Amino acid sequence: MLIDLHTHSTASDGTDTPAGLVAAAAEAGVRVLAITDHDTTAGWAAAAAQAERSGVLLVPGAEVTCRAGARGGVTVHLLSLLHDPAHEPLAAALAASREGRLDRARRMTELLSEDFPITWDDVLARAASGAVVGRPHVADALVAAGVVRSRDEAFASLLADGSPYVLRLGAPHPVDAVRLVRAAGGVPVIAHALASARGRVLSEELLEEMAAAGMAGVEVDHRDHDEAARARLRDFAAASGLLTTGSSDYHGTGKANRLGEHTTSREAFERVLAEGTGAPVAGAELVLP
Repeated sequence: MLIDLHTHSTASDGTDTPAGLVAAAAEAGVRVLAITDHDTTAGWAAAAAQAERSGVLLVPGAEVTCRAGARGGVTVHLLSLLHDPAHEPLAAALAASREGRLDRARRMTELLSEDFPITWDDVLARAASGAVVGRPHVADALVAAGVVRSRDEAFASLLADGSPYVLRLGAPHPVDAVRLVRAAGGVPVIAHALASARGRVLSEELLEEMAAAGMAGVEVDHRDHDEAARARLRDFAAASGLLTTGSSDYHGTGKANRLGEHTTSREAFERVLAEGTGAPVAGAELVLP
């Protein structure tokens, strides 16, 4: 059974609709899928309806944007699985992050427009209605304007951390985010913690603080982790009693990642189910071989 616990739809920065994401997962042989759009649960209902039709078990979730450290800090992405979307403190934090993403993207576009032929309307045109607008949509506008060839090229240059066009995003500290997710009945799993190609990575001290606050697991098998990073994270998880996951971080045509390219074990998924009390899974009847 293929279990993929980290994917994105047009509710944030993916290119498949929530229903299309689930249908694509079924086509790829994924039988357990988490929808984890950035700072939003907007895609849950449509994904759940498609899961019923496609024979997929849907795990509702979100990828919570966090920030840690001084002097610009490091962006941290925390997967929240099976949380209660009506839990007010977490919902308020997600709403604040969405507003922050929108404001930052607008201000970054203003800076870029001084040197390149893009406008805020160009960025909005690249986002689906109701989507969480952010850097990926700015990247898509740059691609459409012929400034760069792909999202990856944009994120490696003009939109890379440290670029004069990239502004800091206000977000909760990851330790606070772990506590919020737990309070909402969710299962917090740190995403791609040692993806050095993305910029600064998380320190072991911060991971230990997050574990002490209630973090449940570590995303180990991810295409942005090399073998040394995976070994370090497995050792950390084993020493801390945390579950480990593998995920695609699928974004559709926005990234090269393929659905089911990395997966989670049945045992780890059973722990997620046991610990998640905020929202039920949806779709196909759960049958674990």
